[in-house]
Amino acid sequence: MPQPAPAVQRSGGPIAPHLRRLLEFVEPGREDVCLDVARGRGPMPAALAPQVRHVTAVDAMPEPPARADTSGRMSTIEFGTGPVRITGDGGPDGDRPAAATTREDRVRHPIGPDRPTIKADATALPYRDNAFSLVTARFSLYTLGDPDDVLRELLRVCRPDGRVIIADLVRGNLAGPERDRIERLRDPDHPGTPSIARLTEMITSAGGSIRRLDVFTVERPIEPWLAGACDDAAADRIREALLDEVDGGPKTGAKPRVIGGELWFTQTWAHVAAEPIP
Repeated sequence: MPQPAPAVQRSGGPIAPHLRRLLEFVEPGREDVCLDVARGRGPMPAALAPQVRHVTAVDAMPEPPARADTSGRMSTIEFGTGPVRITGDGGPDGDRPAAATTREDRVRHPIGPDRPTIKADATALPYRDNAFSLVTARFSLYTLGDPDDVLRELLRVCRPDGRVIIADLVRGNLAGPERDRIERLRDPDHPGTPSIARLTEMITSAGGSIRRLDVFTVERPIEPWLAGACDDAAADRIREALLDEVDGGPKTGAKPRVIGGELWFTQTWAHVAAEPIP
């Protein structure tokens, strides 16, 4: 029988339920030497630090283009169930990247207020092979360069008996393209949401063996998510499409509904645990 979730603390109080779910999936151990690769400064290093021996945080956010003015762990696949409800702006678009440090640093540092996140290229990480027992990438795989190259690097720096944890948005294997239309209205550069099968295929093609899989539905209010829309007109078009669906109109794939007078929508998230294939 599943055990109650532990109360995991971060500076400022308990962490959000969706991040706690990811930490439980990761199964951090006291002897783990961890690498987190993120776009900007994500929440994983601070959440992992109290539970492991060492954490290295890499900010692999690509430089913007120049423009004018702008061990007892499970060894078989398991399928989790949801849903998870997020009441604020948590999630992939809620992790606002902080200003990246420009320090060229090849030495691993513990996570703390006086320790900057290391700036590095996710497709050419400055670490030797098999350097880490735990490697994590949360909602960043498709924004750090070619995802196949990123996956090969994450697996390269992971020990043969370690694990790579990928957390990202997915769509069901039978889902249509409607959902990406909404995502691209919000962000014209959105790379598209992979199917669950496509994500796992990419990991195995890069040299990983899938060990565990947790796929679940997240329901969240629309307004914090729309705060990241490219412009107000795009946000209005998304609201209109979702409200139209609530009233029986065309499907968007977002499964919207009105809760307490507020418009909510759904996303599908996946946590994947893989091991490098020797």
